[in-house]
Amino acid sequence: MQYAEPINNLIKAISRLPGIGEKTATRLALYILNAKREYVDELSSCLQNVKEKVALCPVCMTFSDTDPCSICNDAGRDPSTVCVVSDYKDMMALESMGGYKGRYHILHGNLAPLKGVGPDDIRIGELVARVEASGIKEVILATGFDAEGEATSAYLSRLLRPYGVRVTRLASGIPVGSFVEFMDGATLGRALDGRREVL
Repeated sequence: MQYAEPINNLIKAISRLPGIGEKTATRLALYILNAKREYVDELSSCLQNVKEKVALCPVCMTFSDTDPCSICNDAGRDPSTVCVVSDYKDMMALESMGGYKGRYHILHGNLAPLKGVGPDDIRIGELVARVEASGIKEVILATGFDAEGEATSAYLSRLLRPYGVRVTRLASGIPVGSFVEFMDGATLGRALDGRREVL
């Protein structure tokens, strides 16, 4: 069955979202088509606002609508400890645990040479600049425990060691092959408390 061209275009646009197949995209497009105009206007406004008003924090590289972000601007957080995560979802998982009082650095990816992702493709340069400039004493590597997360952690450990900072890695309370964003707070808490020096 052929849909009208605007509906087909909407289905194609929605299906480009991660984890959304053609059937789900079709269902969502038809939902939007049948929704009240107020909802469609609100959805459209939210999409535009998130692109116009949210940018990367120049310090930690998180998504924020303030400069710097609220975490970097929080005087109650320890600026000498920085937890390095692969993406925004990992930071939010650690924040929901509630026990970490340092700051963050978001890489926006992991090293993945087979996919063409090297050190210049993620936010490693900004991390090195922070370590050089801001009196950081400990960098906690909280990338995932899959192959790419481990490779990123090993690379950062070698890169940061000459700067004289303590480089630690989350403890092995997180199963191998899993991702930080999917862990419960208790598991993340144990892993953070049991972090160890990277050798």
